[in-house]
Amino acid sequence: MEKDRHDCDGGKMKKISRHKGIIVFFAILICLTFSCQKKAERTFEISIDPALEDTPVTGRLFLLLTDRSDIEPRLVMPFLGAYYFNAPRNSELGGYGLDYCPFYGKDVDSLESGQKETIGEDVLGHPFSSLRDIPEGEYYVQAVLHVYTQVTPAHGHTIWLPLDNWEGQQFHLSPGNLISEPQKILVEDGAPFQLDLKLTKKIPPIEPEADSKYVKRIKIKSKLLSDFWGRDMFLGAHILLPKGYDEHSEVHYPVLYYRGHFFEKQPFGFPDEEPKAPGEGAGQVDQARFQAAKYLWEGWLAKDTPRFIVVTLQHPTPFYDDSYVVNSPNQGPYDDAILTELIGHVEANFRIIRKSYARVMTGGSTGGWITAAQQIYHPDFFGGAWSFCPDWVDYRNVFGVDMYEDDNMFQPSGYRWLTPERMSTRSVEGQPQLTVRQFSQFLAVLGNKGRSGEFIDAYNAAFGPVGEDGYPVQVYDYLTGEINHDMIEYWRDHNFDLRYYLENNWSELGHKLVGKLHFLCGDMDNFYLNLPVYLMEEFLESTKDPYYGGSFRWGRPKVGHTVSGLGVDPWPFALLKEMAAHITTNAPLGEDTDQWKYE
Repeated sequence: MEKDRHDCDGGKMKKISRHKGIIVFFAILICLTFSCQKKAERTFEISIDPALEDTPVTGRLFLLLTDRSDIEPRLVMPFLGAYYFNAPRNSELGGYGLDYCPFYGKDVDSLESGQKETIGEDVLGHPFSSLRDIPEGEYYVQAVLHVYTQVTPAHGHTIWLPLDNWEGQQFHLSPGNLISEPQKILVEDGAPFQLDLKLTKKIPPIEPEADSKYVKRIKIKSKLLSDFWGRDMFLGAHILLPKGYDEHSEVHYPVLYYRGHFFEKQPFGFPDEEPKAPGEGAGQVDQARFQAAKYLWEGWLAKDTPRFIVVTLQHPTPFYDDSYVVNSPNQGPYDDAILTELIGHVEANFRIIRKSYARVMTGGSTGGWITAAQQIYHPDFFGGAWSFCPDWVDYRNVFGVDMYEDDNMFQPSGYRWLTPERMSTRSVEGQPQLTVRQFSQFLAVLGNKGRSGEFIDAYNAAFGPVGEDGYPVQVYDYLTGEINHDMIEYWRDHNFDLRYYLENNWSELGHKLVGKLHFLCGDMDNFYLNLPVYLMEEFLESTKDPYYGGSFRWGRPKVGHTVSGLGVDPWPFALLKEMAAHITTNAPLGEDTDQWKYE
């Protein structure tokens, strides 16, 4: 029995030993498997060349890829908005058109020179969420470090923001940002890779453009904004002078304030000098640019063109390429600064009729919203507004979302079996181009805490309150689509839902706005902006005591996000003639409206 017991115990020990061996074997196998998986990832190791920067850098690190060899990856997109148009490559425009490239982004905090920062498969990108999703092919890659600056605005919080360097919040163009040389990489289907990139250069400063005979440029320090930000802040303008401005030195002119984005610069894109025909062999793009410039040059100098001074205003912020011209706890008193400092400076230095009837405005998209809002907010200062395809003038329809009632930006509720995605852009033929979910992912990759540099974050900064962390509060979550109803109600209650504001204040505002509000929009606006404009039209056409007396013009059929095809063609000269007639009709008795109507 004793022997049997020992034999039994020995058998148990052997079994236990075998089991331990098996466990150890599988543990080693699992470790090796995970180790191999970790090594098999797709990664980029990015560092700052010590010869370039000797102090730590905080900011947003981007990795960009393109299949094009003719241009740096960061320069593929002419501006960041190319992403949300998502246009197909156009063989008639050099094969590319409004192109963009896949990219990835992550924050870096006090990155030291020589220290490696990894962009791997866990870093969110657009349009491909992960590096795992990049299709096989040959690519050129480039790293860009978008530099943030520590600031303490008047609200008292110390935060990190990308200050504008007079490029209009374009991270791929912003002077002082760190960039690497492009490198080629071959991506094979499912295969890992690892590539080192070194940031060796800084984007150089933007050289100021010189004045020309008809186009003048100004840039002024704003005391109001500098006081808010605790550092020098600037505003700018491009002024287009009429034919005969120097010769008719006694004449004062009506002014058209052309509201738009920072990059629009010269009003209407007017050239600095008389265009010269491109040489033989010039491509279609060069020919088209020449024809457009020639059309503007000849039209502006034509005998029957009304003599206006036209002004574009530049007011980039740390959040976007323009401020939406409102006073904001996040970005400061831009409305006050532009109205009193910038416009005051322009009108003091150029021969402008400084009276309400002679000040008119126009603009499209962001500029369309600013145009309408400024007329509504300052009915006694401006004499008329022609708003083209404005950003949302009624929050009951934003990409088809009722911001007050719906819970999610990405999908509507109530569907039983198949829930559709909401769209943010489309072609004029109705082809969806980008979902709201995809657009929001684009914003999330560009930056967090309101630092994407795009228009939804511009809304958060301009229209919303300061969050507990010092950054603007988001109106919806870019990754889940969940709407923050407290924020949309804050926007509304602070007068940024223009239809709501008008409807609730018409008895006080109406008589000041009669004949001054004009909206123009395409029936197939690429951002679905016709839908909120319909709601604005429904309200204004219902007004009584007084009736609003303005106009709505609709471009049909298949007219998109544009200023053409909306009843004022040839643009902008038909619009100028309509404005001149409006100014003449509304000029107070005794005003000389003939002085600026020379040939």
